[in-house]
Amino acid sequence: MSKQGSVVLIGMPGAGKSTLGVLLAKELAKDFVDTDVLIQLREDKTLQEIMNESDYLNLRRIEGEVIAEAVLPNHVIATGGSAVYSEEGMHNLLKFGPAVFLNCTADELRRRIHNYESRGIAKAPGQSFDELFEERQALYRRYADIVVDCDGSDLERVLAEVVSRLADR
Repeated sequence: MSKQGSVVLIGMPGAGKSTLGVLLAKELAKDFVDTDVLIQLREDKTLQEIMNESDYLNLRRIEGEVIAEAVLPNHVIATGGSAVYSEEGMHNLLKFGPAVFLNCTADELRRRIHNYESRGIAKAPGQSFDELFEERQALYRRYADIVVDCDGSDLERVLAEVVSRLADR
């Protein structure tokens, strides 16, 4: 991978995008940004507060605007799990670099996420975790340039695999 350019991390909440993103940014000597934080800074509210005051579609709309307007040329970008609903936003981010899909099974994510109902996950009212998982899988695969399976792997192994796969591009 060239010294310039970004890496876009996509995947479900709990897949490790933010945690891995910080380590990857250090490894690749890039800036790190979490698009959920960009949303919270713009709105001056948490993701859950945004949804409590309106609904999940409004959060997705705001997220789409934020990522469509983002200029992140040399970053590791940890996206929100619902970023893939914004075609315009994803096309913008992918101008800066490849998308790495951190793929976890639903069972693995259940082990990692204990605050599903209060985490600020943009989902339809009453939508189960399994329904949301299935809905998003096709979107993640649509945008992914690289897919890294994360089940049963520690952070160091996932980091090494992402770095290796980026170097092979």
